[in-house]
Amino acid sequence: MGLPPIFYHCFKTPLPYSTALSLQERIHALQSFSRKASRSHRDYLLLLEHRPVYTFGRRQTEASEEVALEALRLRGLGADCISTQRGGQTTYHGPGQIVGYPLLDLGRTTPPMSIREYICRLQKTVEVQLTEGHGIQYIPSEHTGVFLDQRTKIASIGVQVRHRLTTHGFALNVTEEPLPWFNRVVACGLSDVKPGCIAKAAAQQSGRADISVASEVPSLISRFGRVFERNMVALDASAEGEVEDAIRATEREAIESGAWPLAPSS
Repeated sequence: MGLPPIFYHCFKTPLPYSTALSLQERIHALQSFSRKASRSHRDYLLLLEHRPVYTFGRRQTEASEEVALEALRLRGLGADCISTQRGGQTTYHGPGQIVGYPLLDLGRTTPPMSIREYICRLQKTVEVQLTEGHGIQYIPSEHTGVFLDQRTKIASIGVQVRHRLTTHGFALNVTEEPLPWFNRVVACGLSDVKPGCIAKAAAQQSGRADISVASEVPSLISRFGRVFERNMVALDASAEGEVEDAIRATEREAIESGAWPLAPSS
């Protein structure tokens, strides 16, 4: 019997990071419970933009004076600043960037998908989005993520896997909106690397100027399904269910959060 589909949902309003993190944790708990009770749990892909936020990886902690001072500086720019349990170091998320949170059970296959294979498939999804969607070439790198050249990074990957259930995921820069925010930090600990985005690379490649997050999402969903060898099904967020309830609550909170800063404070 083939693997069940992955249910995807795309949020229309940028989410506060803490709200999206709480949603991931809620779905993770429901998946874990359902898997133990009946093995009827679903896999999900959440696609969204965040309100401006800098995040620290699990090896960084605000108990450290250095990290606490850096968090204070970053909040002064107008962004949130949050410690997480994902891998990697400091990075930025915000409007103009697609963030993908796959909430998958890696144990569905025999043998189970390894964490390394999972990360490779996330990276492959972004790579084919660039090459097939825009003719944008990438280069191999010793670092996790997707690079256009040795000094330009267009996508980041940072995951957490607990009991073979995944949280966190990938972030792909689409427009130039995130770039000024990235330029205020040493992203992912790579001091000689600058951020890139699809819009800038596509303009240089073909002169295209119609790049947006909304235009990228449908093809990204399709390519995600192809790379992971799964059917992709739109989640009916209006239906009854604990996951659907949590998604509706998250969308309401995003709307109620109001406006967000468009650029970092000087």
